[in-house]
Amino acid sequence: MGHWWYRNIVEPGKLPLLIALVSFVTSFLVTRTITRLIRAGKGPFRNVTPGGLHVHHVVPGVVLVIIGGFGAISSGHHGFGALLSAMLFGLGAGLVLDEFALILHLDDVYWSEQGRKSVEIVVLTAALVALVLGGFLPFGVNDLTQHERANRGLVVMNTATNFFLALVALWKGKPRTALVGVLVPFVALIGAVRLARPGSPYAKRFYAKRPRARAKAGLRAYRHDKRWVVPRRKLHDWIGGAPDPRKEPARPG
Repeated sequence: MGHWWYRNIVEPGKLPLLIALVSFVTSFLVTRTITRLIRAGKGPFRNVTPGGLHVHHVVPGVVLVIIGGFGAISSGHHGFGALLSAMLFGLGAGLVLDEFALILHLDDVYWSEQGRKSVEIVVLTAALVALVLGGFLPFGVNDLTQHERANRGLVVMNTATNFFLALVALWKGKPRTALVGVLVPFVALIGAVRLARPGSPYAKRFYAKRPRARAKAGLRAYRHDKRWVVPRRKLHDWIGGAPDPRKEPARPG
């Protein structure tokens, strides 16, 4: 275990990344637990409202991200400073992305249907960082051998190809596939070659005069959503709490 830890985490310099990931997930889970307790009226926690101003937790999150980011730049990749900066950055990122929906909509949608985006982006971010920690590098460079990596032309071509496939997947209305495809080339390829989502820029451009392709894309999207939307929503509700159908003037956090 000690040899594996040193070889796969310490020696490649991934310890700060691991600490940042653990801090990020911990920050999000603790924050969601506290906000759900406040929402239910349980426990000693209350909203922070100095002078009647509701301070959202994205505010201290931004402060921690700035401190951690600049600290990481100034401390290098090793030493206590790098580990402390990684922890602060992870804690801040968890607070910020927990209110991603608020930043996106510029509205307090924490417990609304739109607030699900915060949980989704946190889960996706944690998964992507875990992939990087596990050895996946952006744009499929990890698939190359050491000799191939020495050939800069091959690396550039491989990176450009995978980046293009990820862009095509995004163009076809598949942002999750595109993001994961940045790290896993095979995923980007699947997203690029399959039918586009209805309403995506690709579908509007190429399916407008192709009713059969448009109908087939709509049917595939319907079947996909019917299969996965409900389980995904249940997972999001289990992690972050179910949305409130009522519009709340204030909310925990």
